[in-house]
Amino acid sequence: MLNKLETNEGATLHEVETSLVSRRDFLTKAGAFSLISAFVMTACKKEDDITTDGVNLGSGDVGILNYAYALEQLEAAFYTKVIASPYSGITAAESALLADIRDHEIAHREFFKNALGSNAIGGLEVNFSSIDFTSREKVLATAKAFEDLGVSAYNGAGQLISDVNYLALAGKIVSVEARHAALIRDLITPGTFANDLAAGSLDKHMLPPAVLAIAGTYVSTKINASNLPV
Repeated sequence: MLNKLETNEGATLHEVETSLVSRRDFLTKAGAFSLISAFVMTACKKEDDITTDGVNLGSGDVGILNYAYALEQLEAAFYTKVIASPYSGITAAESALLADIRDHEIAHREFFKNALGSNAIGGLEVNFSSIDFTSREKVLATAKAFEDLGVSAYNGAGQLISDVNYLALAGKIVSVEARHAALIRDLITPGTFANDLAAGSLDKHMLPPAVLAIAGTYVSTKINASNLPV
């Protein structure tokens, strides 16, 4: 995605350091929504996980939840790598903020895995070899691209969900993803947290084929989304 999306110049640490602590507090509160109630949702009909064309996401709401699960696996893996191999010059405040985002993405990933149960696809193999994890500019630009993609994906998938309980859940998660996107933008360039909105001050949306085409840059596992609703 870094080669598909235009990046911004990184802000100086002096410009962002003083406000990072309050932003982290904001982020922690944003991620505190309850997932427990969603676990009482009834299980969907079992779908085949694997086909000759790769990992089959399935159809209907199962397919959409697996689609979201795949994206959350990718984001969780990225932020886990960021924290495990911090970029040069990372501050304690930035590290804490990115660790909070990592924990949110892991919580989202594990929620989908447990909610899907036996319908869940397996763990995906990711490939981040094109990302320079030593560079603050490159890491934050990639984080921005991932968060923007996630928001667009949830917005585009909402119309494809049949179960209102799943739709409500997606709405909760996308609100957290949008806050991640805003905070990453502000780390790159202070004051740009609401930039790049679509016409009418709305977040952008993308349908699964377009999202997976971009995400596929960093996923080695072949994904079959042919049975997703359209």
